[in-house]
Amino acid sequence: MGLVVLGVLMGLLMAGLAIPAIGAGGSATNSGVKSFNELPSEFSISPLAQQSKILDASGKLIANPYDENRIIVPLKSISPWMQKAQIAIEDSRFYEHGGLDVRGFTRAMVSNLSSGDVQGASTITQQYVKITLQENALRADDKEAAKKATEKTYTRKLQELKYALDVERNYTKDQILAGYLNLVYYGDLAYGVEAASQNYFGIPAAKLSLVQAALLAGIVQQPDAFNPVKNPNDSQARRNVVLDRMQALGVATPQEVAAAKKVPVKSMLGNRKPPKGVCQRSSEPFFCAYMMEYLQKSPQMAVLGKTPQERLKNINQDGLTIKTTLDPKLQASTMKELTRAVPVGNKSNLGAASTVIEPGTGKILAMAQATDFGSSQVNLNADHKYGGSIYGYQFGSTAKMYALVTALESGMPLDGTIDAPKAGPGKPYYFSPKEMKDKCNADSPWPVSNDYTSGGVMPLAEATAESINTAFAQLTIDLGGCKVRDTMTRMGLHTGDGSPINQQISSITLGAGTTTPMTIAASYATLAARGKYCEPTPIASVTSSDGKEIKIPPTTCKQVVRADIADGVNQLLRGPLEDSRGTAEGAWKGAGPAAGKTGTTDNHNQSWFVGYTPSRVASVWIGNVKPARANGQLLTLNHKCFNDYGCKAKVFGGTVAGPVWGKIMKAAMVGVPVKSFTAPSQAVRNGNYIPIPDVTGDSVGTATDKLRAAGFKVRVGSRVDSNIREGRVARTSPGTRAMKGGTVTLLISRGYTPPVQTRPTTSDPKPTVITPPTRPTTKPNPKPTKPPRPRG
Repeated sequence: MGLVVLGVLMGLLMAGLAIPAIGAGGSATNSGVKSFNELPSEFSISPLAQQSKILDASGKLIANPYDENRIIVPLKSISPWMQKAQIAIEDSRFYEHGGLDVRGFTRAMVSNLSSGDVQGASTITQQYVKITLQENALRADDKEAAKKATEKTYTRKLQELKYALDVERNYTKDQILAGYLNLVYYGDLAYGVEAASQNYFGIPAAKLSLVQAALLAGIVQQPDAFNPVKNPNDSQARRNVVLDRMQALGVATPQEVAAAKKVPVKSMLGNRKPPKGVCQRSSEPFFCAYMMEYLQKSPQMAVLGKTPQERLKNINQDGLTIKTTLDPKLQASTMKELTRAVPVGNKSNLGAASTVIEPGTGKILAMAQATDFGSSQVNLNADHKYGGSIYGYQFGSTAKMYALVTALESGMPLDGTIDAPKAGPGKPYYFSPKEMKDKCNADSPWPVSNDYTSGGVMPLAEATAESINTAFAQLTIDLGGCKVRDTMTRMGLHTGDGSPINQQISSITLGAGTTTPMTIAASYATLAARGKYCEPTPIASVTSSDGKEIKIPPTTCKQVVRADIADGVNQLLRGPLEDSRGTAEGAWKGAGPAAGKTGTTDNHNQSWFVGYTPSRVASVWIGNVKPARANGQLLTLNHKCFNDYGCKAKVFGGTVAGPVWGKIMKAAMVGVPVKSFTAPSQAVRNGNYIPIPDVTGDSVGTATDKLRAAGFKVRVGSRVDSNIREGRVARTSPGTRAMKGGTVTLLISRGYTPPVQTRPTTSDPKPTVITPPTRPTTKPNPKPTKPPRPRG
């Protein structure tokens, strides 16, 4: 009965006809024919999943994200030997039948009926249908449909036959063969003949020889068993079966086959090129991992999908070409300079990282770190969202830039002064919480030390160049800690987890908070771009598998600081590099002007330099990867050795990070036109100070009330000589004008003015002749010198 039904089915299938529910087979036959007629007949071929490409700015491959390692190629790009070999071993009458090989199918059905099995005799078209159904189900995450696509039942086989007929009606033989060769699995995670050819032989499929083609064609039947990497002997035996079949069919001569059989499989795999499908295999593993996170999570990449899961699926399956902004030459130079200071794999707990950004666009030009990806995949440059640490690292005195921006915005002139409390190493000045008028304060008296003993009234430029901590502590308190913190947030500064810098006055003033190299580089780029902040972006373009560009929205840019304010801060930040006592003096030896700021944290735990020209900005962090011991004690950089830079007794931001920055920035400026910073406007130079009320002769209480009413903070200073009544205000510092909200110091009179010393005169002075001795009887007093140059 079964043979009768199958005979009828085969005859009608070959004619491509529907089967009428009548015939000689009785009710069982009628039921089977009816079921066949009810099966779907239109077969839809979806685009195949294929690997995407992440490229650097020059077009060089960085990585291949994929679910399946597949590279789609047209039939003309597949060697004729490969086409002949696959047809010979899988479906020798491929170009003769209409989707069903009657002889093979009949032979298999007779065998199946006698054995009770369901197998064999699938043509290339039928295999193509089966694998496509399975592929589509897997891409749709439909495990049940994927299972049904390969189950061994007559129903599935009949459905496969009906679909095969539809494919043969709607596609040419060459189209079917090309689809099949791009679809089938060739073992070793290689899908399709192009990926397999690259994987096993390191050549494109167009260049496959007879022996190589026979090896690949033989794998398809059992990809794991005939994997030449794992099982070279079994693979060689299977290859020879294919060669014999090709000779029997007359598509290869006996001489060609004999020569091919002499080649050992093991010797054929010498030029293997396993795919760079994961970041561990990438030439830039940290940037690769950052890119994968960015593509899934950045708002800029919403065009790839609504959710990270949807985006990842499209990235892995759609054969996208993602060109990045990464400059390979600059990346190599950045890595070289970092490792000249901090070797990868060092045993000193040292790490180094640097990000280079183009101001005004946010383009990431380089992103390197001197750590081993195999040991830790944490990206020291990036936020936690994109593969970085949760917090980042403390950023030290690089925070002082934000007080400068806020001060100039508040009307302080470029030549304004700060009355800095005196402090030195081990001798801090304690700022009282009562001086801090907003919620960005301290819970207890805040100790602030300087790198050397200093204090008193000093110009803003001097405080910046020499990085005087008490000066900036006083300035931040005068401005209001929260006001400076708002400037930080406005300019894109945040911690590694994306939250604002915390409200502690020490975090806002001296960088006791944490951030990442990429974040602070993008923030400083605001100044280089004259007040325009741009979100960092690694994306240059995204192209679909068919070569069409996918429109990606530009990164978000916004004017967050007035251009003339940025110009003023740029002038002040040239001091650390250009002033003879600047904390990074000598670090910049490139063409044109540059600006920047050093950063050193408590106990010399971390060191930074962030600097820029009008065209490029770079951050450099060099520090302890693990900041503290288990008991919370901060580790130090002091007395550690920095490769080419030697061992250092004390490490500040200008000790190693500054010089490394200078070399990276010099490489970043190669081929970039030299530009000058815009000169500050007169309005910024002059500021917008307001008059200080005259409180001379007033009591401390009365003077304090007057000054506070005028918008100033008040501090009682030292006693001075004056003819004003003792205990009253002799004068103020500053004297007549100050920034609104600033601190005015009251200098209190001693009530005493020392008499003026005058030389007595005579009407007839006698000349006196003095004969100098031949040598001095006492050594002259040595000339006083300034304290050592500050370094961070």
